[in-house]
Amino acid sequence: MAVPKRKTSKAKGRSRRAANWKLALPARSVCPQCATSKLPHIVCPNCGWYKNRIAVEVN
Repeated sequence: MAVPKRKTSKAKGRSRRAANWKLALPARSVCPQCATSKLPHIVCPNCGWYKNRIAVEVN
């Protein structure tokens, strides 16, 4: 088996592990009724539409 030539520093190993902790922004879609951004597959919080019909009454 291969043997490392030099010791890996703590910073190198920790930065390698820290690369997997990145947070991703949630996906966004546009409401076809009111054209505001919303989460996909969720009722629009602005107008209450979902799948081309009113799902929730919004005041």
